[in-house]
Amino acid sequence: MILRLFALIVFAFPLVLGAEARAQRAEPAVVATDARLAGDDQRTRLVMDLSASATIRAFTLADPYRVVIDLPEVAFRLPESAGREGRGLISAYRFGVLAPGRSRIVVDVKKPVAIDKAFVLEPVEGQPARLVIDLTPSDRKKFLQSISAAEPDPSDKTGAISSKAADAGELPLVVIDPGHGGVDPGAAGPDGASEKEIVLAFAKRLKERIDASGKRRAVLTRDDDTFVSLPGRVEIAQKAGAALMISIHADTLSDPFGVRGATIYTLSEKASDREAERLAEKENRADLIAGLDLSDEPAEVAGILFELTRRETASFTSQFAKGLVRELKKTAQMNKNPLRSAGFRVLKAPDVPSVLLELGYLSSKEDAKLMMSEAWREKATGAVAQAIDRYFETRVAQGAAGR
Repeated sequence: MILRLFALIVFAFPLVLGAEARAQRAEPAVVATDARLAGDDQRTRLVMDLSASATIRAFTLADPYRVVIDLPEVAFRLPESAGREGRGLISAYRFGVLAPGRSRIVVDVKKPVAIDKAFVLEPVEGQPARLVIDLTPSDRKKFLQSISAAEPDPSDKTGAISSKAADAGELPLVVIDPGHGGVDPGAAGPDGASEKEIVLAFAKRLKERIDASGKRRAVLTRDDDTFVSLPGRVEIAQKAGAALMISIHADTLSDPFGVRGATIYTLSEKASDREAERLAEKENRADLIAGLDLSDEPAEVAGILFELTRRETASFTSQFAKGLVRELKKTAQMNKNPLRSAGFRVLKAPDVPSVLLELGYLSSKEDAKLMMSEAWREKATGAVAQAIDRYFETRVAQGAAGR
């Protein structure tokens, strides 16, 4: 079958992040308890208190200018405001789990900098261990030279579940992709609303519904606060033999003018409108937020069979997206233009029908309140599960249930 023939051809990244491994890993041995900035435009220092010493690796990335610190897996128990405000050369910083056994701090800087010092002080006389990064001004030429001198880390290129998922049973597989995670927090809203937490809770409940039906099985691209790259999410769906992929998000607008409601996005090289284009550009930068450079992704396979596969997938995607809008309208507030399209990287598996479900806008107080409500989650996941059921019932009638 055409789709099966090309299931393993495109986006051939190594599998490095297993859902099974994530579920089994122990509590990190190192805990980050506080962080602070000091200094000015001539020298800026980031200090993070740790419960134990740790080995670190610091390097720079450009466009935008960033300093990245990799360290063993850390439990970040920092104040909620940590990293949101800058000082001196630093405009902000983020932190989170990057992969099993690994964490990352991404520091946004206002201009090219040099890493003058990067070390960890051992704990002494009741004082915690301290991670210290000192930054000084530089210029673009030297900054780029420091990047080219850094040793590349190929394991940054993906995060995927074990291919054993493909052998878990003969039932059609639905891959549910909670957006963001780990060092990439996604959007934030009022009253502590966090996109990466909201979409993970939604995805877990949806998986429970799908699995409980006994008609299909579901796999999550992440089941905890872990970063997974965009190609890695696509790789999960392809390697697991997915029959459908749903990527879950919750966006925010800087000037919403009352804009709210759920929206379903499908893949298109030409965006349906400016808002869809803006969102795709924002979501496609998720890997940059985590400090990854995936500009050298392998090109897609060309050829007649590949194009046929892509067209067939697009047809199935459109069919599911329309059904999802119909079901969600019954229980959830919908955007005034609920069906849109743009060039989302996470939807680019040519052999897996894929949609991006925007649950609502965290910039809307009404939407944020609903998305944090367990009662709303129950209704909304029920509607999505119903849309999935009807989609596969149609596929069975067409004689194409598996793929």
